[in-house]
Amino acid sequence: MRWVSAMALLCAVSANVCSGQIDQRKPTRPDIFLITIDTLRSDHVHCYGYDRIQTPALDRLAKDGVQFMQAFTPSPITNSSHASILTGLMPSSHGVSDFGVPLSADHSTLAELLKSRGYSTAAFIGSIILDSRTFAPGLNRGFDLYDNFTKSRKSKSRWNSLERRAATVASHAEAWLDGHPKQPRFIWIHFYDPHDPYEPPTPFSQNYKDRPYDGEIAYADSVLGTFLEYLSKHDSYQKSIVIAVGDHGEGLGEHSEETHGIFLYDSTTHVPLIVKLPDHRNARTVVDAQVSTLDILPTMLDLLHVPRPERIDGQSLLPYLDGDKKSHLVLGETNYPQQFGWAPLRSVRTEGFKFIEAPRPELYSLLADPGEIQNIYAPWDSTVQKSRSILSDWSRRSPPMNQAKVSVPESTMDELKALGYFGRNDAVSSTSVPEPFMLPDPKDHIQEQNLLHKAMIAEEDGRSGEARIALENLLRLNPDSSAALGQLGELELNTGEDAKAASHLNKARAMQPNDAKLALEAGRALERLGNLAGASEAVEASVKLSPAQFSARLLLGQLYLKLKDAKAAEDQLQAAALLQPQDLQVQLELAKSQIALGKFSEALRNLLLLSRSEPNTSEVFELLSSAYAGLSRAEEAEQARRHADSLRNNHR
Repeated sequence: MRWVSAMALLCAVSANVCSGQIDQRKPTRPDIFLITIDTLRSDHVHCYGYDRIQTPALDRLAKDGVQFMQAFTPSPITNSSHASILTGLMPSSHGVSDFGVPLSADHSTLAELLKSRGYSTAAFIGSIILDSRTFAPGLNRGFDLYDNFTKSRKSKSRWNSLERRAATVASHAEAWLDGHPKQPRFIWIHFYDPHDPYEPPTPFSQNYKDRPYDGEIAYADSVLGTFLEYLSKHDSYQKSIVIAVGDHGEGLGEHSEETHGIFLYDSTTHVPLIVKLPDHRNARTVVDAQVSTLDILPTMLDLLHVPRPERIDGQSLLPYLDGDKKSHLVLGETNYPQQFGWAPLRSVRTEGFKFIEAPRPELYSLLADPGEIQNIYAPWDSTVQKSRSILSDWSRRSPPMNQAKVSVPESTMDELKALGYFGRNDAVSSTSVPEPFMLPDPKDHIQEQNLLHKAMIAEEDGRSGEARIALENLLRLNPDSSAALGQLGELELNTGEDAKAASHLNKARAMQPNDAKLALEAGRALERLGNLAGASEAVEASVKLSPAQFSARLLLGQLYLKLKDAKAAEDQLQAAALLQPQDLQVQLELAKSQIALGKFSEALRNLLLLSRSEPNTSEVFELLSSAYAGLSRAEEAEQARRHADSLRNNHR
């Protein structure tokens, strides 16, 4: 019978006796290790049939556990896909549709559910994209420790500021485990390495020099192998549950998509999923049925007899341990195309067919056409009609998507671009059209996204020439790409081409009047060109759109000072000082505005404090001299002036 062995497993895991006698001992609760490997295609893993790579750690888990050959993510974007893994909910259910959108407290995470059952919990992430203070708020809920990144980027290197090598992530996890030996423990470990840019360390960079993506996978697998050995050495492997899963795949040029996020083809949604159970139960089991990464949470809850949340979209995988062969219906969603002004996509994957709802819909026979090359869509096709009915029903049952404004600091948005992603403020917002599905089809614009992504990564790596070429090529494809115009304008601003920068930024700004960052950058370019009136107008618009921008408030205050409007300057600089009270530049500019207004006593109080914290800054004493002079304290003014001169001479 189907459920006999599954129930036996449930009883064994929880150490209950199924004979009718009640076991008075406390149930055994195994350690659970969730390993998510970013950007991992299943067809680039050895145990999934790829002979051009060595992945002994994943192969080991497959031998010791249950290997799901047809597992799919509901979302090809890191934040959304991980939110789905941790909640068992579709993106349209949990609402994490964009970077920085918080996971609602209404949705319980696996960590919260396990913590309520006595588990110690910790998460170790490999990229700032999952930092719970910026791009992934709410994913930290339920974790005793969530290993976020440091708050400020101190180095131009991407390592340990934008991402961590897998070895660093694993070492953090091992250190925590050493300090928390008491079971049960739930640990989530995230390896980001296979995500582009593909830069595997040696020897993988040499062993896979023509296939760096594979090199990154092989490296991440080697670290996983070392971590599994650590668990074995500490007697934590045999009795534990270990889940290894990809969060999404990678386009690698298939369907013209170089990376991921835009399309819902199998190249970016088909991921490996392996579950090792305590004492290697059901070892070497291979499941060919279609399943989803949504199914991880309900499976873990069923194994541990933990009640499920009221709303859950995934299904338990336990029936497959008894040979069930029925596939789960798999839905897919991506709103990321809307960041570029293109239509969002939805998909239905049934046994044998994939339907993609798009401005130009698609239908593929997966048995005859596993590469999804030949579109056989016809509106009257019964599979199309059934799939549309499924999507329509799903849409009716899903809660409204989270449309709350995402407030991410300017510096953090720069980090997002450094990782090759665009945020909500970078392109046409989904709210700018009445019906997002009426936007252009992403298939018609994928080369634009590829070029934009290439430009962002090149600029981050200091290859501004390559970035410029990519952006200029993009503008040849689409001269009205506000994203490319804005990116090119910022690049030109950084290289001192202020006139070109102003032209491109103003054109982009005309297309995107609600983009605060574009307005600010346009203001910077105009200020450098000496157009103070135009610059102040642009920065004023930026501040109105996003009042909490420190850099915009500071620049606007400086512009007002140059325009001889000291009162307006003081107002802006005081607002900037509230945002960053320890910033030296804003304190100096504020003192200038106070001196210009004749507020010499107020300026003197602030400058005296500043002279103690900044005793080697000549400008502090120059302004101190002006404040003393304004109060007719000539001797002290002269003393401060001489000290300023001395500091300047010492620094020459």
